[in-house]
Amino acid sequence: MVSSGQRRTGPPTERGFSQGSTRANRMGVEVETISPGDGRTFPKKGQTCVVHYIGMLQNGKKFDSSRDRNKPFKFKIGRQEVIKGWEEGVAQMSLGQRAKITCTPDMAYGATGHPGVIPPNATLIFDVELLKLE
Repeated sequence: MVSSGQRRTGPPTERGFSQGSTRANRMGVEVETISPGDGRTFPKKGQTCVVHYIGMLQNGKKFDSSRDRNKPFKFKIGRQEVIKGWEEGVAQMSLGQRAKITCTPDMAYGATGHPGVIPPNATLIFDVELLKLE
């Protein structure tokens, strides 16, 4: 996850997202299941979420990947440590679930983008797997 002050880039990637169910909410975040989780254990505010993810632009260009680094990413839900789209999207995932999370610009980096990595007003697509809750 690219956060303020960090820059991560990578080569383009292709992912098959045609399967699974889709859940969208009013805030510009769509969650589409790639593979289901346990369906019972969801992140609670203040818990640390341990995830693997791949971040892509709509054209498929990868801009970041914890999988490429072989190091899961950790963040506390509800603490504004990540973009709004992740706060909303990951909160809808159950433990073990892998999902495609699509974030409109207002739920990502907005009109500013992240210079050199994410253009202004970009819709972002993430392949996220919720590995663990701490």
